[in-house]
Amino acid sequence: MVVSRHVSKRSLAGAPGGGDLSVNVFRSPKERVVEYALGLCALISVLTTLGIAAVLVFESLNFFAEVSIVDFLTETRWTPQFTEKHFGIWPLLSGTLLITVIAAIVALPIGLMSAIFIAEYAPSRIRKVLKPGLELLAGIPTVVYGYFALTFVTPLLQTFIPGLNIYNALSAGIVVGVMIIPMVSSLSEDAIRAVPRSLAEGAYALGATRIEVVLRVMVPGAISGIVASFILALSRAVGETMIVTLAAGAMPNLTANPMESVQTMTAFIVNVSLGDTPQGTVEFYSLFAVGLVLFLMTLSMNFLANLIIRKYRERY
Repeated sequence: MVVSRHVSKRSLAGAPGGGDLSVNVFRSPKERVVEYALGLCALISVLTTLGIAAVLVFESLNFFAEVSIVDFLTETRWTPQFTEKHFGIWPLLSGTLLITVIAAIVALPIGLMSAIFIAEYAPSRIRKVLKPGLELLAGIPTVVYGYFALTFVTPLLQTFIPGLNIYNALSAGIVVGVMIIPMVSSLSEDAIRAVPRSLAEGAYALGATRIEVVLRVMVPGAISGIVASFILALSRAVGETMIVTLAAGAMPNLTANPMESVQTMTAFIVNVSLGDTPQGTVEFYSLFAVGLVLFLMTLSMNFLANLIIRKYRERY
């Protein structure tokens, strides 16, 4: 196959050594079909996201036609299925944030330290076993994590914390943190290993110790990837459903006490989606309003991750 190449002179400014090399390559019809098929797959994913957002917005309008958005954002009680109905999102929001904070306390330091050990300290034989073993945690169904929190972690915590409720935010948050450790560890380890070894070798040549190289060269060099892994993992924690549904309870309390039962936004959506709530009622439409808030939270966190990556990315 004959391939023709054309180098554009006006785009040499950014190439290695001072230029951005632009090469136009003649592609066969088969290659164009593959290109269009891949583009179609990407377009389908974008359209799916837009469709979900459109459904959430459209159905939420039915909710806000009956409930004031001011009450939704300012009230501190959430009782849509009670006789005296209140639709303040703050109890669900506080429960979601409480679980996420506990998960972050568990997952972020353990995940980062695991990544540093795998990338910089572990021998190759141990690395080949430890990394896949750690990533196996990501393959465990979340319903198993939920029952693990309810039947093992909570009784274990009750031996140290007398009076701890069976359903509590502490147990659920710890297990959610365990669940997202592989995401933090894997992405952070990839970011650390992407830092050129020449930087570490230069630091060693200047007399730095291994811990100094790790903390002052490798981790700062991979900071954009590490922070992005943190935010993506926390986005996963915010959207977790089964663990919090089984272990955290179904009491929408506006509290910061992790020993109490709370209800997250995802747990409420599961509760309403069981089929006991008639369609077309304000209680039914409330799940779309809650879903819209959850969608906006995760979307904002992903935008924040992209901004951090672009701002602090190191180009080698």
